[in-house]
Amino acid sequence: MSDSLSPATSNHPLLSRVLASDGTLPFALLRREGSLEVEVLVGDVVDVDLLGDIPLDGAPVLAVVPFRQAVERGFTVHDDGAPLRCLVVRESERVSLADAIAVLPSEPVAAEPLGFDIPDDEYAGIVRRVIDDEIGQGAGANFVVMRRFEARTSSAPVLTLTSWFRALLTHEVGSYWTFAVHAPASDGETLSLAGATPERHLTLHDGVARMNPISGTYRHPATGPTRDGVLEFLRDTKENEELFMVVDEEMKMMSALCPDGGRIVGPYLKQMARLSHTEYLLEGRTDLDPREALRQTMFAPTVTGSPMENACTVITRHESRPRGYYSGFLALFEPEEPAVAEPGSADPSADGSASYSLDAPILIRTAYLHDDGRVSVPAGATLVRHSVPEHEVAETRAKASGVLTSLGLVPRGAGPDVAVDLNAQPGVAEALAARNSQLAEFWVRPQDAVRTATATALTGPNVLIVDHEDQFTTMLAHQLRHLGMNTRMVRWDADFDVLADDLVVLGPGPGDPRDQEDPRIASIARRIHERVAAGLPLLAVCLSHQVLAGLAGFPIRALPAPRQGVRLAAEVFGSMAAVGYYNTFGAHVTTTSAADGGPVPRLALEPSFDADGVLTALRGPRVASVQGHLESVLSSDGLTVLDALTRHVLGVPAESTAAR
Repeated sequence: MSDSLSPATSNHPLLSRVLASDGTLPFALLRREGSLEVEVLVGDVVDVDLLGDIPLDGAPVLAVVPFRQAVERGFTVHDDGAPLRCLVVRESERVSLADAIAVLPSEPVAAEPLGFDIPDDEYAGIVRRVIDDEIGQGAGANFVVMRRFEARTSSAPVLTLTSWFRALLTHEVGSYWTFAVHAPASDGETLSLAGATPERHLTLHDGVARMNPISGTYRHPATGPTRDGVLEFLRDTKENEELFMVVDEEMKMMSALCPDGGRIVGPYLKQMARLSHTEYLLEGRTDLDPREALRQTMFAPTVTGSPMENACTVITRHESRPRGYYSGFLALFEPEEPAVAEPGSADPSADGSASYSLDAPILIRTAYLHDDGRVSVPAGATLVRHSVPEHEVAETRAKASGVLTSLGLVPRGAGPDVAVDLNAQPGVAEALAARNSQLAEFWVRPQDAVRTATATALTGPNVLIVDHEDQFTTMLAHQLRHLGMNTRMVRWDADFDVLADDLVVLGPGPGDPRDQEDPRIASIARRIHERVAAGLPLLAVCLSHQVLAGLAGFPIRALPAPRQGVRLAAEVFGSMAAVGYYNTFGAHVTTTSAADGGPVPRLALEPSFDADGVLTALRGPRVASVQGHLESVLSSDGLTVLDALTRHVLGVPAESTAAR
């Protein structure tokens, strides 16, 4: 940098101070999606223990949230002690994108590439173990395993970060946020990072919550992306299912945040310099404090897996090093303008509290600069039942390459950053729209319209839903409320009276239903016996359905191939129903199945099964169960089947309306 300020810099004194600083000034540089400005933030660094401790006292705050914060939800993680660091903004300015690019350091920072911390063959072995030992044993539908590209530099931190930031502004496209954050601590390591993340985690503005699940990856060839290449990607079953799985997982979160549920919008194709992804937008209304909304949505399934709680456990088993800030998020809290009170009403801000909006992108495609000059760029691949280990190795390389090439850490190569606009290619819009034919209207259309169309409301029953470590229960609760019921949820290990409610729904969860040593499985069996012995209505879903089937004498076996994130049309008591499945095990019909009613006495359970002899559902006096996830976004007929099964167990006559 020159000692004299350029006209662009002199017009922006705060950016000038950042560029001239010696590393002791805390700052953040941000460019948000679609903006032609760079935001410059300077302030004070504060470390807090919990998300709820983030100081929202009237000033904007930028929080950097590490993955270890998942302990707030009781999840298992490698706890590296990474601080939840906040930049309380005292000064800010906006600089035009052109001016910022003109004055930021343009020379690449010298760095020595060291390669990935986990070699390709070792990472491929981890992929195989996750598929075989986790997905293949019912631990979940998908998991994300991380590795890091590492390098070393001797350049000064401010020069390094601002140079990286400029490189990302000029070389990367399609980012949700492009950013550089420098947050020195009074004691401990300075937190320095720069990135170009494609993915919003959560935004809150004027009571509207939005999430943005992105999954499925088209790796651009060296010669640039093509129409044929992207259409092949959009037709790929594995890529389709990968996206639907994370949409399901984030809809679980939306159902917890939003009393009226969430709605799916999209899909879209997000094109970046070296990759393209498919994405949906989820939206709904909430009145939660933004810090609590963040706590309930830690962390995105696109960077962890599903179901979320067990995904953290699986990550801990297969990643030997803590994640630091990878898969955490930045969270910018900004005071909102106070609402204008209606004449004669109370002042909405009379208590002196400030209302905040939230913009929280996921920390991926990010480079971290450590105090000793080490540089790390983490990347992960989403592993599903169809995953090919070598392809997942290539995906981590591709995801890291956008950052690495922009920062000059690996050669850029001869290929163009972006050769064609993929969204403008013939057939792309149609291929994207075709995906919605597989989705349940309940989650796509405004839900009041769906309720009018189905006209299936049941009024008044109190329903207890038991969560066995899979938040699909939040979506079940929302659908049951939609049908007119009063719902409450408890965890399986809570102390509660299983006989107190009109209906108990035993929910899904990860694991092997045959494992009586698993305390969750034992608790399901015990509660089935208690409800059945009392003659009280019971509905069991997925894992709980399998336990019920086993108690009734139906053999439980691992399926030849896991049905994780699969949409199947199968018979459910005489009617064909398209339903989403997330199961590795299945109960099977045999010639001797349940001859005497099994250990569940005298239930006389009627089985419904598919062409492979796998039970799709069971029903008996005041009891029913279902293998599929009626609440899934994949379950086009889910609401209708849920209505029929709850009517059966409650003894409510089925409606005759043709609207069903």
